[in-house]
Amino acid sequence: MDNQTIVILDFGGQYKELIARRVRECGVYSVILPYDTAVDELKKIKPIGLIFTGGPNSVYLADSPQCDRGVFSLGVPILGICYGMQLICHMLGGTVSPCESSEYGRIGLTVDAKNPLFGEIPEMTNVLMSHTDKVTALPDGFLSLAHTADCAVAAFAAKDKNIYGVQFHPEVEISEHGTELIRNFLYAICKAKGDYSMEDYLAKQIDSVRRQVGNEHVILGLSGGVDSSVCAALLSAAIPGQLTCIYIDHGFMRKNETAEIEKAFAGRDLDFVRVDASERFLARIRGVTDPEEKRKRVGDEFVRVFQDEAKKHSHAKFLAQGTIYPDVVESGKNKSAVIKSHHNVGGLPEDLGFIGVVEPLRGLFKDEVRHLGRMLGLPKKLVERQPFPGPGLSIRVIGEVTREKLDILREADAIFREELQKSRAKADQFFAVLTNTRSVGVMGDFRTYDYTLALRAVQTNDFMTCEFAHLPYALLARASARITNEVKGINRVVYDVTSKPPATIEWE
Repeated sequence: MDNQTIVILDFGGQYKELIARRVRECGVYSVILPYDTAVDELKKIKPIGLIFTGGPNSVYLADSPQCDRGVFSLGVPILGICYGMQLICHMLGGTVSPCESSEYGRIGLTVDAKNPLFGEIPEMTNVLMSHTDKVTALPDGFLSLAHTADCAVAAFAAKDKNIYGVQFHPEVEISEHGTELIRNFLYAICKAKGDYSMEDYLAKQIDSVRRQVGNEHVILGLSGGVDSSVCAALLSAAIPGQLTCIYIDHGFMRKNETAEIEKAFAGRDLDFVRVDASERFLARIRGVTDPEEKRKRVGDEFVRVFQDEAKKHSHAKFLAQGTIYPDVVESGKNKSAVIKSHHNVGGLPEDLGFIGVVEPLRGLFKDEVRHLGRMLGLPKKLVERQPFPGPGLSIRVIGEVTREKLDILREADAIFREELQKSRAKADQFFAVLTNTRSVGVMGDFRTYDYTLALRAVQTNDFMTCEFAHLPYALLARASARITNEVKGINRVVYDVTSKPPATIEWE
């Protein structure tokens, strides 16, 4: 990308990706790099500004992460957030001390001095605070810009140095005018042009793919998820007639989902290959009850099936993957802490003869991928698809997985989703889980001993935390009545009212 760029130095804060997304929402490209990135590497990027993230450490401890001092001599504006602000203070001669009274949650902020960073933001506003240390003495040349009841320096600036800091988190929704503050930093201070957009990204990626691939053929493992689907749509637009999509039906998809995916790509200039491997996958996890073992076996079998099928298409010289930016960041490929090892960030598989990997979505966040999908004309149902685990319904069937259990769950899940979608109730993710618990029931004059089905619906902005959705009793009653009447094998329905934490969104 040759757009103007903001570099976000990651000091371990949980909101680094959110900061990067906010910057991009303002029309400026952003990248996340580890805090110890060498100054020479930063110079190659030619950033128009730097943002230091928050982090869990105390800056005055010997082992706390610190950036190269040379970043302060790059001549570009710097904004420190939370730990980032404290680090600036500490490294430039100020003092950071433990708080007498820590601040957590929504806190009232008073803006003391008008400054380009705060622009037209009201004098009184509310922000998210989350800190146990604070700035107690400013470095030379710095001015306090704002305060709270317990934090005398909630923001500062050294205008002649173009260095700014805020103790709060402007990137989160709870901070009123937070995006406005970030926009002020970008446009009033960094003098951004706003040259980043999805239209621009799409045009550049299409050109990049054409230059990389030339006249060669590309093969893609199409899961039906948002990332691989958008990747397929982009590649079919960039290199029509040169793409083969292998869709592996592992038998664990939701009702009608495989047919919907096949229909979505029927009119595109690509070769769609559907592989029915349901018997192979079912055999691979027969008798397995541990969820982690299920995940491992399903993932391993997916690779085996894909490799078997890919060998039939030896004319394909490039492997395409739906890798997105969080996959790269979370896998530690930019020296960030490894959160998870992602299947899309492992390089080329051996012995398949590919000469390169095509990853047109590698620089995008999920919301940007969805935007791109809409631009490329994918169906709304596919673009807005809720998170769905790779092993599919195999981990929404508690205990051993059988074809009978999968069929029961497929029907029950479809009824629940249908009832919720036609109601006015709001939920960001919702699904059914077939538990391994059976209980006594009565239907007509007969005793039953059937499965208990659990319904799950949550509200969340980031899927890192969630609250259970407060669905109307009438909706739950309709769903329960239909499921127990229409789905043979279920005689009891329960609703999960647990938030995350302490639970996770999925059961397994």
